[in-house]
Amino acid sequence: MIGQLRRRDLLLIAHPLGMIMQGTGVVVLLPLITALVYNESTYLAFIIPSILSLALGYLLKMRSSQDDKLGLKHGMIIAAVAWLWAALIGSLCLVMGTHIDFLNAFFESMSAWTGSGLSIFTNVEILPKSILFLRSLEQWVGGLGVIIVIIGILIRPGTAAARLYKSEAREEKIKPSITGTVKTIWWIYLFYTVVGILLYIAAGMPIFDAINNTFTNLSTGGMSVKNDNIGAYHSLAIYIITMILMVIGGTSFLVHYKALKGRAIDVLRDIQFQTTIIMIALFSILLIVGTKFATIDAVFFVISALSCTGSNIQPVNVMVNWPDYAKIIITACMIIGMSAGSTTGALKLIRIITLVKGIYWEILRIVSPAGSVIPRKISGKAVGDEEIREAGGYLFLYFIFLFASWLVLMQYGYGGINSIFEVASAQGNVGLSTGIVAPTMPPLTEIFLIINMWVGRIEIIPVLVLLKLFVDLFKR
Repeated sequence: MIGQLRRRDLLLIAHPLGMIMQGTGVVVLLPLITALVYNESTYLAFIIPSILSLALGYLLKMRSSQDDKLGLKHGMIIAAVAWLWAALIGSLCLVMGTHIDFLNAFFESMSAWTGSGLSIFTNVEILPKSILFLRSLEQWVGGLGVIIVIIGILIRPGTAAARLYKSEAREEKIKPSITGTVKTIWWIYLFYTVVGILLYIAAGMPIFDAINNTFTNLSTGGMSVKNDNIGAYHSLAIYIITMILMVIGGTSFLVHYKALKGRAIDVLRDIQFQTTIIMIALFSILLIVGTKFATIDAVFFVISALSCTGSNIQPVNVMVNWPDYAKIIITACMIIGMSAGSTTGALKLIRIITLVKGIYWEILRIVSPAGSVIPRKISGKAVGDEEIREAGGYLFLYFIFLFASWLVLMQYGYGGINSIFEVASAQGNVGLSTGIVAPTMPPLTEIFLIINMWVGRIEIIPVLVLLKLFVDLFKR
Protein backbone atom coordinates (compact mmCIF):
# COMPACT_ATOMS: atom_id res chain seq x y z
CA MET A 1 0.00 0.00 0.00
CA ILE A 2 1.14 3.56 -0.73
CA GLY A 3 2.68 5.25 2.31
CA GLN A 4 3.28 2.00 4.14
CA LEU A 5 6.71 0.50 4.73
CA ARG A 6 7.11 -2.85 3.00
CA ARG A 7 9.69 -5.53 3.76
CA ARG A 8 11.83 -4.27 0.87
CA ASP A 9 11.86 -0.81 2.45
CA LEU A 10 13.00 -2.24 5.77
CA LEU A 11 15.86 -4.05 4.06
CA LEU A 12 16.91 -0.83 2.35
CA ILE A 13 16.89 1.01 5.68
CA ALA A 14 18.67 -1.74 7.60
CA HIS A 15 22.09 -1.46 5.94
CA PRO A 16 22.81 2.30 6.31
CA LEU A 17 21.12 2.38 9.71
CA GLY A 18 23.35 -0.47 10.83
CA MET A 19 26.42 1.50 9.72
CA ILE A 20 25.24 4.54 11.66
CA MET A 21 24.66 2.40 14.75
CA GLN A 22 28.19 1.04 14.44
CA GLY A 23 29.54 4.56 14.05
CA THR A 24 27.66 5.56 17.21
CA GLY A 25 29.24 2.61 19.00
CA VAL A 26 32.71 3.80 18.03
CA VAL A 27 32.00 7.38 19.16
CA VAL A 28 30.84 6.39 22.67
CA LEU A 29 33.88 4.13 23.07
CA LEU A 30 36.40 6.96 22.53
CA PRO A 31 35.93 8.54 26.02
CA LEU A 32 37.42 5.30 27.35
CA ILE A 33 40.79 6.87 26.48
CA THR A 34 40.01 9.78 28.82
CA ALA A 35 39.00 7.33 31.56
CA LEU A 36 42.35 5.55 31.18
CA VAL A 37 44.34 8.81 31.19
CA TYR A 38 42.65 10.06 34.36
CA ASN A 39 42.43 6.61 35.98
CA GLU A 40 38.64 6.68 36.30
CA SER A 41 36.49 3.61 36.94
CA THR A 42 33.93 4.39 34.23
CA TYR A 43 35.19 1.83 31.69
CA LEU A 44 32.04 -0.27 31.54
CA ALA A 45 29.91 2.85 31.03
CA PHE A 46 31.46 3.13 27.56
CA ILE A 47 32.30 -0.48 26.73
CA ILE A 48 28.86 -2.04 27.26
CA PRO A 49 26.78 0.54 25.31
CA SER A 50 29.44 0.54 22.58
CA ILE A 51 29.33 -3.25 22.20
CA LEU A 52 25.51 -3.13 22.12
CA SER A 53 25.48 -0.54 19.35
CA LEU A 54 28.25 -2.25 17.36
CA ALA A 55 26.59 -5.67 17.63
CA LEU A 56 23.09 -4.55 16.68
CA GLY A 57 24.53 -2.43 13.89
CA TYR A 58 26.41 -5.46 12.57
CA LEU A 59 23.23 -7.56 12.59
CA LEU A 60 21.35 -4.91 10.62
CA LYS A 61 24.19 -4.56 8.11
CA MET A 62 24.04 -8.26 7.40
CA ARG A 63 20.57 -7.81 5.96
CA SER A 64 20.65 -7.57 2.18
CA SER A 65 19.99 -4.15 0.69
CA GLN A 66 20.30 -2.18 -2.53
CA ASP A 67 21.73 1.20 -1.56
CA ASP A 68 21.19 2.67 -5.02
CA LYS A 69 17.43 2.19 -4.54
CA LEU A 70 17.35 4.27 -1.36
CA GLY A 71 14.68 6.96 -1.57
CA LEU A 72 14.27 10.24 0.27
CA LYS A 73 11.60 8.76 2.56
CA HIS A 74 14.05 6.01 3.56
CA GLY A 75 16.73 8.60 4.27
CA MET A 76 14.35 10.60 6.45
CA ILE A 77 13.29 7.53 8.44
CA ILE A 78 16.96 6.61 8.93
CA ALA A 79 17.70 10.17 10.10
CA ALA A 80 14.84 10.20 12.61
CA VAL A 81 15.73 6.78 14.05
CA ALA A 82 19.49 7.39 14.00
CA TRP A 83 19.26 10.42 16.29
CA LEU A 84 16.99 8.53 18.70
CA TRP A 85 19.43 5.63 18.73
CA ALA A 86 22.42 7.88 19.35
CA ALA A 87 20.57 9.52 22.25
CA LEU A 88 19.65 6.10 23.65
CA ILE A 89 23.21 4.76 23.56
CA GLY A 90 24.54 7.99 25.06
CA SER A 91 21.96 7.81 27.82
CA LEU A 92 23.07 4.28 28.73
CA CYS A 93 26.61 5.62 29.13
CA LEU A 94 25.32 8.35 31.47
CA VAL A 95 23.15 5.96 33.51
CA MET A 96 26.11 3.64 34.04
CA GLY A 97 28.68 6.42 34.49
CA THR A 98 26.76 8.82 36.75
CA HIS A 99 23.86 6.70 38.09
CA ILE A 100 21.17 9.24 37.15
CA ASP A 101 17.71 8.02 36.16
CA PHE A 102 17.00 7.07 32.56
CA LEU A 103 14.76 10.01 31.60
CA ASN A 104 17.29 12.58 32.81
CA ALA A 105 20.07 10.64 31.08
CA PHE A 106 18.10 10.53 27.81
CA PHE A 107 17.45 14.28 28.06
CA GLU A 108 21.13 15.00 28.64
CA SER A 109 22.19 12.68 25.84
CA MET A 110 19.69 14.09 23.33
CA SER A 111 20.80 17.59 24.32
CA ALA A 112 24.46 16.70 23.71
CA TRP A 113 24.02 14.90 20.39
CA THR A 114 21.71 17.58 18.97
CA GLY A 115 24.00 20.39 20.13
CA SER A 116 21.24 21.81 22.30
CA GLY A 117 23.47 22.33 25.32
CA LEU A 118 20.74 22.22 27.98
CA SER A 119 21.90 20.20 30.98
CA ILE A 120 20.15 18.58 33.92
CA PHE A 121 23.40 18.45 35.91
CA THR A 122 23.53 21.16 38.57
CA ASN A 123 27.25 20.62 39.18
CA VAL A 124 29.21 19.44 36.15
CA GLU A 125 32.57 19.97 37.85
CA ILE A 126 32.11 16.85 39.99
CA LEU A 127 31.44 14.63 36.97
CA PRO A 128 34.17 12.24 35.77
CA LYS A 129 36.30 13.79 33.05
CA SER A 130 35.44 10.89 30.75
CA ILE A 131 31.73 11.77 31.04
CA LEU A 132 32.48 15.43 30.35
CA PHE A 133 34.47 14.42 27.30
CA LEU A 134 31.64 12.14 26.16
CA ARG A 135 29.21 15.07 26.19
CA SER A 136 31.68 17.28 24.32
CA LEU A 137 32.46 14.59 21.74
CA GLU A 138 28.76 13.96 21.13
CA GLN A 139 28.26 17.67 20.48
CA TRP A 140 31.27 17.80 18.16
CA VAL A 141 30.05 14.84 16.10
CA GLY A 142 26.42 15.96 16.31
CA GLY A 143 27.38 19.43 15.10
CA LEU A 144 28.26 18.00 11.71
CA GLY A 145 25.42 15.50 11.93
CA VAL A 146 25.52 11.83 12.90
CA ILE A 147 24.62 10.78 9.36
CA ILE A 148 27.02 13.25 7.72
CA VAL A 149 29.89 11.79 9.73
CA ILE A 150 29.04 8.26 8.62
CA ILE A 151 28.72 9.30 4.96
CA GLY A 152 32.19 10.79 5.07
CA ILE A 153 33.78 7.71 6.62
CA LEU A 154 31.81 4.60 5.71
CA ILE A 155 29.22 5.03 2.98
CA ARG A 156 30.34 4.71 -0.63
CA PRO A 157 29.47 7.40 -3.18
CA GLY A 158 26.12 7.16 -4.92
CA THR A 159 22.42 7.74 -4.55
CA ALA A 160 22.31 6.47 -0.95
CA ALA A 161 24.83 9.08 0.19
CA ALA A 162 22.84 11.82 -1.58
CA ARG A 163 19.56 10.74 0.00
CA LEU A 164 21.08 10.55 3.49
CA TYR A 165 22.76 13.93 3.05
CA LYS A 166 19.45 15.57 2.14
CA SER A 167 17.63 13.76 4.95
CA GLU A 168 19.70 15.74 7.47
CA ALA A 169 18.41 19.01 6.02
CA ARG A 170 21.50 19.79 3.97
CA GLU A 171 21.42 21.04 0.41
CA GLU A 172 24.68 22.87 -0.36
CA LYS A 173 27.37 21.07 -2.34
CA ILE A 174 31.00 22.16 -2.16
CA LYS A 175 32.21 19.40 -4.50
CA PRO A 176 30.36 17.71 -7.40
CA SER A 177 29.71 14.56 -5.33
CA ILE A 178 28.07 14.31 -1.91
CA THR A 179 30.90 12.22 -0.46
CA GLY A 180 33.41 14.75 -1.81
CA THR A 181 31.39 17.55 -0.19
CA VAL A 182 31.22 15.74 3.15
CA LYS A 183 34.94 14.97 3.19
CA THR A 184 35.74 18.61 2.43
CA ILE A 185 33.45 19.67 5.28
CA TRP A 186 35.30 17.22 7.53
CA TRP A 187 38.70 18.74 6.71
CA ILE A 188 37.41 22.28 7.28
CA TYR A 189 35.87 21.19 10.60
CA LEU A 190 39.07 19.48 11.75
CA PHE A 191 41.16 22.53 10.76
CA TYR A 192 39.02 24.91 12.82
CA THR A 193 39.01 22.43 15.72
CA VAL A 194 42.82 22.41 15.89
CA VAL A 195 42.96 26.20 15.56
CA GLY A 196 40.37 26.64 18.34
CA ILE A 197 42.24 24.36 20.74
CA LEU A 198 45.54 26.18 20.11
CA LEU A 199 43.91 29.60 20.58
CA TYR A 200 42.35 28.59 23.90
CA ILE A 201 45.65 27.17 25.14
CA ALA A 202 47.45 30.36 24.09
CA ALA A 203 44.85 32.32 26.11
CA GLY A 204 45.76 30.33 29.24
CA MET A 205 43.05 27.67 29.25
CA PRO A 206 44.04 24.16 30.49
CA ILE A 207 44.43 21.61 27.67
CA PHE A 208 41.47 19.45 28.74
CA ASP A 209 39.23 22.50 28.96
CA ALA A 210 40.53 23.81 25.62
CA ILE A 211 39.66 20.57 23.83
CA ASN A 212 36.19 20.37 25.34
CA ASN A 213 35.32 24.04 24.85
CA THR A 214 36.50 23.98 21.25
CA PHE A 215 34.40 20.88 20.58
CA THR A 216 31.30 22.45 22.09
CA ASN A 217 31.58 26.01 20.77
CA LEU A 218 32.66 25.19 17.22
CA SER A 219 29.83 22.66 16.99
CA THR A 220 27.46 25.32 18.43
CA GLY A 221 26.62 22.90 21.23
CA GLY A 222 27.56 25.02 24.23
CA MET A 223 27.93 22.54 27.10
CA SER A 224 30.93 23.32 29.26
CA VAL A 225 33.16 21.57 31.77
CA LYS A 226 32.53 24.47 34.18
CA ASN A 227 29.38 25.31 36.13
CA ASP A 228 29.60 28.95 35.03
CA ASN A 229 30.39 27.96 31.45
CA ILE A 230 32.80 30.33 29.65
CA GLY A 231 32.19 32.96 32.35
CA ALA A 232 34.19 30.78 34.75
CA TYR A 233 37.45 31.83 33.09
CA HIS A 234 36.98 35.61 33.60
CA SER A 235 39.09 36.30 30.53
CA LEU A 236 38.27 38.76 27.76
CA ALA A 237 40.60 36.88 25.40
CA ILE A 238 38.71 33.63 26.02
CA TYR A 239 35.37 35.41 25.50
CA ILE A 240 36.57 36.77 22.15
CA ILE A 241 37.92 33.38 21.02
CA THR A 242 34.60 31.80 21.96
CA MET A 243 32.64 34.38 19.97
CA ILE A 244 34.86 33.75 16.95
CA LEU A 245 34.31 29.98 17.22
CA MET A 246 30.55 30.46 17.55
CA VAL A 247 30.41 32.65 14.44
CA ILE A 248 32.56 30.12 12.55
CA GLY A 249 30.21 27.33 13.62
CA GLY A 250 27.17 29.35 12.54
CA THR A 251 28.59 30.17 9.09
CA SER A 252 27.99 27.97 6.05
CA PHE A 253 30.76 25.49 5.22
CA LEU A 254 30.54 26.69 1.62
CA VAL A 255 31.55 30.17 2.83
CA HIS A 256 34.43 28.68 4.82
CA TYR A 257 35.58 26.78 1.75
CA LYS A 258 35.64 30.01 -0.26
CA ALA A 259 37.45 31.83 2.54
CA LEU A 260 40.12 29.14 2.86
CA LYS A 261 40.56 29.25 -0.92
CA GLY A 262 41.33 32.98 -0.62
CA ARG A 263 38.08 34.15 -2.21
CA ALA A 264 37.30 36.79 0.43
CA ILE A 265 35.07 38.81 -1.88
CA ASP A 266 32.74 35.80 -2.29
CA VAL A 267 32.47 35.56 1.50
CA LEU A 268 31.40 39.20 1.77
CA ARG A 269 28.86 38.70 -1.00
CA ASP A 270 27.16 35.77 0.75
CA ILE A 271 23.72 37.00 1.77
CA GLN A 272 23.54 34.83 4.89
CA PHE A 273 26.92 36.09 6.10
CA GLN A 274 25.89 39.68 5.40
CA THR A 275 22.64 39.17 7.31
CA THR A 276 24.51 37.55 10.21
CA ILE A 277 26.67 40.64 10.68
CA ILE A 278 23.61 42.92 10.49
CA MET A 279 21.68 40.77 13.00
CA ILE A 280 24.57 40.69 15.49
CA ALA A 281 24.91 44.48 15.30
CA LEU A 282 21.16 45.16 15.46
CA PHE A 283 20.29 42.88 18.37
CA SER A 284 23.42 43.88 20.33
CA ILE A 285 22.45 47.55 20.04
CA LEU A 286 18.90 46.75 21.16
CA LEU A 287 20.27 45.03 24.28
CA ILE A 288 22.80 47.76 25.06
CA VAL A 289 20.29 50.58 24.63
CA GLY A 290 17.23 48.85 26.06
CA THR A 291 18.71 47.02 29.05
CA LYS A 292 22.06 48.66 29.76
CA PHE A 293 23.91 45.42 29.04
CA ALA A 294 27.68 45.84 28.94
CA THR A 295 28.88 45.74 25.33
CA ILE A 296 30.78 42.47 25.71
CA ASP A 297 27.78 40.82 27.41
CA ALA A 298 25.35 42.01 24.74
CA VAL A 299 27.51 40.91 21.80
CA PHE A 300 28.41 37.58 23.43
CA PHE A 301 24.82 36.59 24.20
CA VAL A 302 23.50 37.70 20.82
CA ILE A 303 26.15 35.63 19.03
CA SER A 304 25.53 32.72 21.39
CA ALA A 305 21.77 32.81 20.72
CA LEU A 306 21.93 33.48 16.96
CA SER A 307 24.55 30.76 16.40
CA CYS A 308 22.47 28.42 18.60
CA THR A 309 25.50 27.67 20.78
CA GLY A 310 24.17 28.54 24.21
CA SER A 311 27.51 29.39 25.81
CA ASN A 312 27.19 32.04 28.50
CA ILE A 313 29.31 34.36 30.59
CA GLN A 314 26.70 35.01 33.28
CA PRO A 315 25.35 32.47 35.78
CA VAL A 316 21.78 31.17 35.35
CA ASN A 317 20.60 32.98 38.49
CA VAL A 318 21.60 36.27 36.83
CA MET A 319 19.91 35.34 33.55
CA VAL A 320 16.69 34.46 35.39
CA ASN A 321 16.51 38.06 36.60
CA TRP A 322 17.01 39.59 33.17
CA PRO A 323 14.19 41.98 32.22
CA ASP A 324 11.55 40.48 29.92
CA TYR A 325 12.76 42.80 27.15
CA ALA A 326 16.18 41.10 27.13
CA LYS A 327 14.63 37.62 27.21
CA ILE A 328 12.44 38.44 24.22
CA ILE A 329 15.43 39.75 22.23
CA ILE A 330 17.43 36.61 22.98
CA THR A 331 14.39 34.41 22.25
CA ALA A 332 14.05 36.05 18.83
CA CYS A 333 17.72 35.31 18.15
CA MET A 334 17.27 31.67 19.21
CA ILE A 335 14.33 31.25 16.82
CA ILE A 336 16.10 32.87 13.85
CA GLY A 337 19.51 31.16 13.95
CA MET A 338 22.38 31.66 11.51
CA SER A 339 23.32 30.10 8.17
CA ALA A 340 21.99 26.97 6.52
CA GLY A 341 24.80 24.55 5.73
CA SER A 342 26.47 25.21 9.09
CA THR A 343 26.30 23.56 12.53
CA THR A 344 23.62 25.98 13.73
CA GLY A 345 19.98 25.15 14.45
CA ALA A 346 16.69 27.13 14.54
CA LEU A 347 14.88 28.41 11.42
CA LYS A 348 18.09 29.54 9.66
CA LEU A 349 18.60 32.84 7.90
CA ILE A 350 18.03 31.65 4.34
CA ARG A 351 14.42 30.76 5.16
CA ILE A 352 13.82 34.15 6.76
CA ILE A 353 15.41 35.89 3.78
CA THR A 354 13.36 33.81 1.33
CA LEU A 355 10.10 34.62 3.10
CA VAL A 356 10.83 38.35 3.35
CA LYS A 357 11.85 38.45 -0.29
CA GLY A 358 8.77 36.42 -1.22
CA ILE A 359 6.49 38.96 0.46
CA TYR A 360 8.32 41.80 -1.28
CA TRP A 361 8.01 40.07 -4.68
CA GLU A 362 4.29 39.50 -4.12
CA ILE A 363 3.74 43.19 -3.29
CA LEU A 364 5.80 44.14 -6.33
CA ARG A 365 3.69 41.84 -8.51
CA ILE A 366 0.47 43.44 -7.26
CA VAL A 367 1.56 47.02 -7.91
CA SER A 368 3.26 46.28 -11.26
CA PRO A 369 1.43 46.45 -14.60
CA ALA A 370 -0.31 43.25 -15.71
CA GLY A 371 2.04 40.83 -17.44
CA SER A 372 5.19 42.23 -15.81
CA VAL A 373 7.95 39.72 -15.16
CA ILE A 374 9.33 40.03 -11.64
CA PRO A 375 12.89 38.64 -11.39
CA ARG A 376 13.21 36.51 -8.25
CA LYS A 377 16.81 35.87 -7.24
CA ILE A 378 18.77 35.57 -4.01
CA SER A 379 22.56 35.88 -4.31
CA GLY A 380 22.23 35.44 -8.07
CA LYS A 381 20.25 32.19 -7.77
CA ALA A 382 16.70 31.93 -9.10
CA VAL A 383 14.03 31.38 -6.45
CA GLY A 384 10.83 29.57 -7.39
CA ASP A 385 7.46 29.14 -5.73
CA GLU A 386 8.60 25.81 -4.29
CA GLU A 387 11.39 27.41 -2.23
CA ILE A 388 9.04 30.08 -0.90
CA ARG A 389 6.40 27.48 0.01
CA GLU A 390 9.01 25.32 1.74
CA ALA A 391 10.23 28.25 3.82
CA GLY A 392 6.67 29.25 4.76
CA GLY A 393 5.58 25.68 5.49
CA TYR A 394 8.60 25.01 7.69
CA LEU A 395 8.05 28.27 9.58
CA PHE A 396 4.45 27.21 10.27
CA LEU A 397 5.44 23.74 11.50
CA TYR A 398 8.24 25.20 13.62
CA PHE A 399 5.87 27.49 15.47
CA ILE A 400 3.30 24.72 15.93
CA PHE A 401 5.85 22.66 17.88
CA LEU A 402 7.01 25.73 19.79
CA PHE A 403 3.44 26.62 20.75
CA ALA A 404 2.57 23.09 21.91
CA SER A 405 5.52 22.85 24.30
CA TRP A 406 5.03 26.43 25.46
CA LEU A 407 1.49 25.55 26.56
CA VAL A 408 2.73 22.44 28.40
CA LEU A 409 5.34 24.39 30.35
CA MET A 410 2.86 27.12 31.29
CA GLN A 411 0.35 24.47 32.37
CA TYR A 412 2.92 23.34 34.93
CA GLY A 413 3.13 26.84 36.37
CA TYR A 414 6.20 28.25 34.62
CA GLY A 415 6.00 31.89 33.56
CA GLY A 416 5.08 32.72 29.97
CA ILE A 417 8.29 34.55 29.04
CA ASN A 418 10.58 32.03 30.74
CA SER A 419 8.64 29.15 29.14
CA ILE A 420 8.92 30.42 25.56
CA PHE A 421 12.60 31.22 26.21
CA GLU A 422 13.24 27.62 27.32
CA VAL A 423 11.24 26.05 24.48
CA ALA A 424 12.91 28.25 21.87
CA SER A 425 16.27 27.27 23.34
CA ALA A 426 15.45 23.54 23.15
CA GLN A 427 13.96 23.55 19.65
CA GLY A 428 16.62 25.90 18.30
CA ASN A 429 19.28 23.58 19.79
CA VAL A 430 20.70 26.53 21.72
CA GLY A 431 21.16 25.78 25.43
CA LEU A 432 20.59 29.11 27.17
CA SER A 433 18.28 28.59 30.13
CA THR A 434 16.22 30.54 32.64
CA GLY A 435 16.46 27.67 35.12
CA ILE A 436 13.44 25.60 34.05
CA VAL A 437 15.62 22.70 32.91
CA ALA A 438 16.53 20.83 36.08
CA PRO A 439 16.72 17.20 37.27
CA THR A 440 13.47 17.74 39.19
CA MET A 441 11.33 19.18 36.36
CA PRO A 442 8.06 17.33 35.69
CA PRO A 443 8.52 14.28 33.41
CA LEU A 444 6.00 15.53 30.81
CA THR A 445 7.81 18.85 30.37
CA GLU A 446 11.09 16.97 30.05
CA ILE A 447 9.63 14.70 27.36
CA PHE A 448 8.26 17.65 25.40
CA LEU A 449 11.63 19.42 25.53
CA ILE A 450 13.33 16.22 24.32
CA ILE A 451 10.94 16.18 21.36
CA ASN A 452 11.72 19.86 20.71
CA MET A 453 15.46 19.13 20.60
CA TRP A 454 14.95 16.13 18.32
CA VAL A 455 12.63 17.80 15.80
CA GLY A 456 14.72 20.98 15.82
CA ARG A 457 17.89 19.11 14.93
CA ILE A 458 16.48 17.15 11.98
CA GLU A 459 14.08 19.91 10.91
CA ILE A 460 10.72 18.29 11.67
CA ILE A 461 9.88 16.60 8.35
CA PRO A 462 11.78 13.32 9.04
CA VAL A 463 9.90 13.07 12.35
CA LEU A 464 6.57 13.52 10.57
CA VAL A 465 7.56 10.87 8.00
CA LEU A 466 8.38 8.45 10.84
CA LEU A 467 5.09 9.31 12.56
CA LYS A 468 3.22 8.61 9.30
CA LEU A 469 4.89 5.20 9.17
CA PHE A 470 3.59 4.30 12.63
CA VAL A 471 0.09 5.55 11.79
CA ASP A 472 0.08 3.38 8.67
CA LEU A 473 1.25 0.34 10.65
CA PHE A 474 -1.57 0.74 13.17
CA LYS A 475 -4.09 0.98 10.32
CA ARG A 476 -3.20 -2.49 9.08
